[in-house]
Amino acid sequence: MAEITAKLVKELRDKSGAGMMDCKQALVENDGDVDAAVDWLRTKGIAKAEKKSGRTAAEGLVGVSSEGSSGAVVEVNSETDFVARNDKFQEMVATIAGLALSANGDVDVLKATDFPGAGKSVADHLTDVVATIGENMAVRRTASLSVENGVVASYVHNQVAPGLGKIGVLVALESTGDADKLAALGKQIAMHVAATSPLAVSTDELDQDVVERERAVLAEQARDSGKPEEVIAKMIEGRLRKFYEEVVLLSQTFVIDGENTVGKAVELAAKDIGAPVAVKAFVRYALGEGIEKEESDFAAEVAAAVGS
Repeated sequence: MAEITAKLVKELRDKSGAGMMDCKQALVENDGDVDAAVDWLRTKGIAKAEKKSGRTAAEGLVGVSSEGSSGAVVEVNSETDFVARNDKFQEMVATIAGLALSANGDVDVLKATDFPGAGKSVADHLTDVVATIGENMAVRRTASLSVENGVVASYVHNQVAPGLGKIGVLVALESTGDADKLAALGKQIAMHVAATSPLAVSTDELDQDVVERERAVLAEQARDSGKPEEVIAKMIEGRLRKFYEEVVLLSQTFVIDGENTVGKAVELAAKDIGAPVAVKAFVRYALGEGIEKEESDFAAEVAAAVGS
C-alpha cells in the first residue's frame, strides 16, 4: 500500500476542498492515487469537481498580441512578482508576445526567433537577462489562433500594461460581417472565457475521457439513490446536461448579459454584424497554472540569514 504522506493529503485538499480526514480516508481507499481519490470524494458528495486549471503558483506575466485575423499568447515566468512588475521585464514579454505571432504556437520556434536589437535568439537573450537580474526566467508556452475570414480577439485580466497580465485569452470568430462589431463581440466572449474557464467550444469538442469520467461519477452518485436503472439513466443524462452547461462555452450563460447562452448571444449578435458568426476556437492562459511552487518556511529562512 502507498504511503499516505502529509504532502499527498494537502495536494488532495487543494484539488477537492474536502477536509483533512476525508482526504486521508480517500487516499487510503484508493492506494494513494490522487485523481481516483478526488472521484471517490465526489461520489460520496464530499468534494466538488476537480478544477482542471490546477494551482496557480508561478510568477511572471501572460502576454497577448493580435493582428486582425490572427493572434498569439505567451507565458513568461519569473521567480518573483517583484521582477514581473519591472518595466524592462514587461517590455521583454510584450516583445516576445509580438514575436509569437509568427511562431504558430511552437514554443521551440519562438525561443529560436531573433530578439529585436539583441543580435541573438529569444532564448539566448533571456539567458543574458537572467544573468543580469540574478533570477531564473523561462518562456514556458505559447499558442496561436487564426481564421481565414473574421477576427482573433484578445483580452487580458489583471492587466499591468497593454497586453500583459495574469490571464490572457484569445477567441477566434469566423464571419464576413462588420469587422469592428465582430471584434467587439470577440472581446466580450474573451472576457467571458477569462471568467468561466470553459473546457471546450462545443459539446462535440469535449475530451471524451473527461465526459466518461464525469459520467462514471454521476452514475455512482445516482445508484446510491436506490432508484430503478431506467430512472438512474435519466438522472445521469440530466446531470450530464447540467455539466455541459458548466464547462462548454456555447452552452454557458453569457456573463455579459446574464440571460442568454453564449451560443444564443452569438446568434443574436450576428444579425447586427450582418453575417453568420462561428466561434472557431479559444485559448485561455492563466499565469502559473499547473506549476506548483516549492513551499518554504519564511521565518526559518530569515532566522538562517540572520545567523549566517
